[in-house]
Order: sequence, then C-alpha cells, then structure tokens
Amino acid sequence: MSHLRAAWSEFPVKVGLLATAIITLGSLTPAYLPQASPIWSVLRRLGLAGEFGRVFGTILVISGIFALVDAWFRLRHTIYSHLKPLAIVGLWSLPFLCAPAIFSHDAHSYAAQGWMVHNGVNPYEVGPGIVPGLFSNYTPWVWRYTPAPYGPLALQISHLIADCSGGRPWLAGLLMRLPALIAVAVIIHLLPKIAERLGADPGPVTWFACLNPLLVIDYVGGAHNDGWMMGLVGVAIWVATKPRWWPLAALIIGAGAAIKQPAILAAIFLPFFASRVGHSLAGYSRAIGRSLASLGLAIGSFVALSFACRLGFGWITALTVPGSVPSISPSYLLGSLLQWLIEPGGTTWSLGTAQVMMIVGLALIAFLCLRYGFTQPIKALAWSWIVLALAASALHSWYLLWGGLLLPIGMKRRLPWVGILVVILMLCYAGLNLSDRNGLGAFIAAVIAMLAWLGHLVIYHWLGTKRLARQGDQRDLRARADPDASEGGPDATRDGDRDAVNNVDSTESRLTKQGANPERPDLSAVGMTR
Repeated sequence: MSHLRAAWSEFPVKVGLLATAIITLGSLTPAYLPQASPIWSVLRRLGLAGEFGRVFGTILVISGIFALVDAWFRLRHTIYSHLKPLAIVGLWSLPFLCAPAIFSHDAHSYAAQGWMVHNGVNPYEVGPGIVPGLFSNYTPWVWRYTPAPYGPLALQISHLIADCSGGRPWLAGLLMRLPALIAVAVIIHLLPKIAERLGADPGPVTWFACLNPLLVIDYVGGAHNDGWMMGLVGVAIWVATKPRWWPLAALIIGAGAAIKQPAILAAIFLPFFASRVGHSLAGYSRAIGRSLASLGLAIGSFVALSFACRLGFGWITALTVPGSVPSISPSYLLGSLLQWLIEPGGTTWSLGTAQVMMIVGLALIAFLCLRYGFTQPIKALAWSWIVLALAASALHSWYLLWGGLLLPIGMKRRLPWVGILVVILMLCYAGLNLSDRNGLGAFIAAVIAMLAWLGHLVIYHWLGTKRLARQGDQRDLRARADPDASEGGPDATRDGDRDAVNNVDSTESRLTKQGANPERPDLSAVGMTR
C-alpha cells in the first residue's frame, strides 16, 4: 500500500489514471461495442447511439490517449525514480477492469473460441459462428467463420475463462483481463531485474517498457494473448540469466509458444544470457550445439503441451488468418500499392508481397542470430522479433511489443528515439482507426485533435527538453571549469533543471533525502533530457 500511496502522490500518475478513465468512458462508443452488448440499450436511452455519441466517444478516447502519453513523458526515471512501476501501472489499469476490450474485439474472439472448446468443437477446424448463441454474436464478423491461429494452451485458458463466466459472453470478455493482468505484473517485475543482470541501465527499461502506454492499452485494455506469451518469455529469460539454467528456460519458452508461436524464437538465444562464447571454432561449435538443444527442448515442450491440450496442430493452416484483413503491415501496403499501379481491380498482390517480405525477414533474422546472437543475445532477440512483426502479413501495435519491451535492455545505454516515435504513431493509428469506424465526423475531429497534439509534443516535450539539455550542458561545463563560479553549485543547477521541466518541488526534496545521484545522465537519445 505504501507504494500505491507514493505513486498516487505524484501528479503525472493521477493524470494517467484520469486518462485511462476517459478512454474507458469513450470505449462505450458504438465502434467499440459488440453487436449483442447490453450497453446498447443504455446508449439508446441516453441518445448516444447515433452520430453525436460516436463523435463524443471518439473525442474522449483520443483525449485519453493524449493524456496518457503526456503522463508517460512526465514520469521520466531520473525524476521519479522512487516510484514503483507496478504501482503506477496498477493504478492506471483500474478503469480498464470494467471496460470493453480497447481498440480490438480480440478478447471476445478468445472467449468464443473457449466456448467452442467447452462445446466439444475444435477452434482449429471452424470459426465461432458455427456454435449458435451470444458468444458468436460478440465475435467480430471478420473472424466469425475463421479458425483460430493461436496456440493450444491459449485456447484452453480461454476455455477455462469461458467456463468461469457461466456462459455469459460479456463477463467472459472482462475475465480475459485476468491472465493479462498477471502477465503484465510479471513483465513489469522482471524486466528491470533482467536489465540489471545483463548489465543494462534499468532506468530506461522501467520508463520505456514498464510504463509504456502500448503495454497498458494493448496488454491490459485489449487483453491480447501476446501479453500472456511475453509474461512467460520474461520468466524464461530471467531463468536463463542464471548459469546452467537455460534448459529449464527452454521448457518455459515452449509453454509461451503454446500460447502464441513467435515465442519459440527466444529459445535460440537462451544459452548465451549467462555464459560467454569463446572466440574459436570449437567455441562457436559448442554454442551452436547449445542453441539447437535449447530450440529442441522448447519444441518438445510445445509438442507435449499440444498433445496434453488435445486440440491438435490445426493452427498451422490458420496462420494466414490474421493477414486476411487489411492492416498497416509493410507487405499489405506494398502489395496494395503495386496492385494500384500495375493491375487496378485485378488479383490481389498482398499475398505475393507477404511471402517475399517473410523470406527477407527470415534472412535478416538469420543475420542477427549469427552477428549478435552469441555475444548480445537480448539485442539479437529484440530486433529479431521486431523484424518478424514487420515481415508478417498483418501488423498491430501489440506485435511490436514483442521486441519493443526488450529493446532498451539490448541497447544497454541509449534508447533510440525511433522507439518513442513508433509508440506515438501506433497510438495515432489506433485512434484514427477507431474514428474511421465511428464515421466521417468522428474522423475529422480525430485528425484535427491529433495534429494539435503532435504539435504540442514537438514544441513542449521535444524542442523544450532539447533546449533545457543544452542549457544544462553549458552549466555543467562552467561548473567543471570553476565550481565556485556556478550559481549555487551543482545541486542548485540540478534542482533548477528539474523545476524547469516538471515543477515538482516535493519530488526533488524526497530525492535529495534519499541521496539521489547529482550527476545528470545522458538522455538525449530519447529526447527526454532534463
């Protein structure tokens, strides 16, 4: 409770909680709600089921996104290092516990697939629409008659949740957040520890990964099973950082792959988190042998769980399902462009470009494995997952979190600004996609709001902090040249910087009492310099 009170005492944490509460209210818009939702009758009585409700709901969601990102920017680890990320995300997640799935209806699809298993129907063979009842009505129409592409363990978890819901699909959709919350708690708890074990600065990891708005919105708000997968991956990597424990970690990765198959990629790198590879032919030969053994253990664990779940391997033929609808994946965008230029109205080019992109992606992953896999395994794994997400036939923001969560660990000291830019752009895309489903009026309102918000980010958070960084560098140089000539000494300089950024006098006094490091770290790579 003390950690929660400490988090609640800070203004940016309150802003973040207000942001997720606003997103929750906005999620009651018609673009979010399933066709069979009981909330529809309430919206009709309030007069919010029409155009006004769509525009108003969109404005609420977009405003909530803006506020959450602003809170994220303000919670830089150099200023709020005394706060526990788990307490912050716990507070931010509270409104989502009673909200419909955010930015996606996938949680309802999971529940419907679990209900299929309950009724003895294999989700790898048919879609939820084959089973009559409200569960299929809650499923988006594009997935209503498509098989499940997920691992068998994910389907059995959905089966358990569907049983616990008593056959009520709206409750099953809410209960899908339980495994998501557990997974997010594991991720937030372990990532800074993994960073310390691997010699990385836990500060950027805590800020970029643990407090990331995409983590809160997609893994908690959207309840995507990618979060379940990454929770097990985090456990496996933590285990693998201990010498000679990588075989157990490989078995855990097999369980993660039984939720979602991309987890299997992590098995390649597990033996190298706690041991060095000798720079000799014999050393590389032993490393390749351990890597293949780890991969074999993970595959064996995955196969064993598949037989235990008694659902078979039908997911193999369903892997193309996610790419059957339009998305912002490079392969789909390139295929659409080529089709428009060469053969308008003809055969779709997206399938061919998806195959080419996957071949190129696998070649890049092979290069990353050989170039960095033995010496910098966390870096190789993070970039390999990012490449895999970009090469896939469908791309969503929760796919980018596979590697994005590990990226600040792999970068060791500096976080590339492009990672922050991608977070902002993916949130903008999610907001625009929602507004497009809410009609032209909502779309225009969202575009205007986003342009104004992006201008605010550039002027206030980026240009403003760059200016303060230059001023701080100049003061540091003067202080080193003549410490007595500095205005008030280095402590005053540090306090002045903090006041200029966030005006948090109370936080500074607490940090001073706790013995905060007076040196100003280099955060220019993330554009968040004090």
